[in-house]
Amino acid sequence: MTVPATPFAAWLAADPEVSALLAEEVERQSTTLQLIASENFTSPAVLAATGSVLTNKYAEGYPHRRYYGGNRVIDEVEDLARSRATALFGAEHANVQPHAGANANLAVYQALLQPGDTVLAMRLDHGGHLTHGSPASITSKIWRFVAYGVTPATAEGTGEVIDFDQVADLAKREQPKLIVAGSTAYSRVIDPAPFREIADAVGALFMFDAAHPAGLIAGGAHPSPVGVADVVTLTTHKTLRGPRGGAILCRGDLAKAIDSAVFPGLQGGPLEHVIAAKAVAFGEAAAPEFGRYAAAVVANARALAAALAAEGFRVVSGGTDNHMLLVDLRPFDPDLTGKEAQEALDQAGITCNRNTIPDDPRSPFVTSGLRLGSAAETTAGMGPDEMAQVAALIGRALTGRADEAVLGAVRSEVGALCAAFPPYAGLGSQGSAGAG
Repeated sequence: MTVPATPFAAWLAADPEVSALLAEEVERQSTTLQLIASENFTSPAVLAATGSVLTNKYAEGYPHRRYYGGNRVIDEVEDLARSRATALFGAEHANVQPHAGANANLAVYQALLQPGDTVLAMRLDHGGHLTHGSPASITSKIWRFVAYGVTPATAEGTGEVIDFDQVADLAKREQPKLIVAGSTAYSRVIDPAPFREIADAVGALFMFDAAHPAGLIAGGAHPSPVGVADVVTLTTHKTLRGPRGGAILCRGDLAKAIDSAVFPGLQGGPLEHVIAAKAVAFGEAAAPEFGRYAAAVVANARALAAALAAEGFRVVSGGTDNHMLLVDLRPFDPDLTGKEAQEALDQAGITCNRNTIPDDPRSPFVTSGLRLGSAAETTAGMGPDEMAQVAALIGRALTGRADEAVLGAVRSEVGALCAAFPPYAGLGSQGSAGAG
């Protein structure tokens, strides 16, 4: 992606400390592999909107119902984002104001539940999210969460998929007000249909947290929960390749409750510069080439999983159907922890995150696994051949993690690989602030 020259770099030159830090981050993103499943490279148009003058405007409320004057243009921006979101996903209503996916989830709970109501959601250590009832989250302090998980791993390398028998049994026994599907570390397709069936059987509402697969859904590489779930939450910055933020899609009859929960229930003034960037991203995701991108993301994740398995790692559930994979490090090296692997790979120029695997014997701060994602480097232009190279580099770095010379050699090869696939051609130190 080529970034045009803009005056923003010159404007920021008045603050050389921030300018230098931005230049360093441009260098990091351009010369190291970005394999965190929650990250992506936005388009220059998304960067431009995010850095626009819309950040100057206060706009509490919703289009045509604001608490401040001067919002004629802002109303058009937000209406455009909402209409593009509903068209892209086939939804009846969209709220594009949530600052993050966590905010979106919290708003749905506030809109649909009373304090103390029971919610059935995925276990954090089996792939769920903090806002799915983790003791560390405020959600568990307001509502009563019951957790379902995945099936045990098998000797054949299968299993570790959502246990729908368990979901059904728990729903029947606990009679939840809301059932939540979705995950933050689960590499298989999450079919919304069985969840809908179980929710209907017990009279529960059904929410699908599509934070991770939103872009794959938009691109046709994952089944859509819209029209199946009562409410769908999503983030705009992962596979959707937009700015950092969230959104909520829902049935028309839930629109008022959802909107009221977002504002004034949880948030104040919306970030209209980010909402403009969301509109850009929704427009980009509606283009035919985005469907090809989504398919390539899945193909690359599968190629990376297969290559890592050949290196001696165990891929949780035996593979992937989406943009991410979980790697069990123990077959590769029983003494290697996720924390140690993450730190070694960082030195080698490979950015990823440690992650628990199902029934992990180690703590969440140490872990036995890594989570890897293909979305960002697919955006940069890499394909299955490059994924095989990446797997080999990961294997070498972790085998020689105690040897700085080995890590340095891998870092050099990573730099050469990244140089062939620059995420932002022309965005160097002079233009480090110029993407806006």
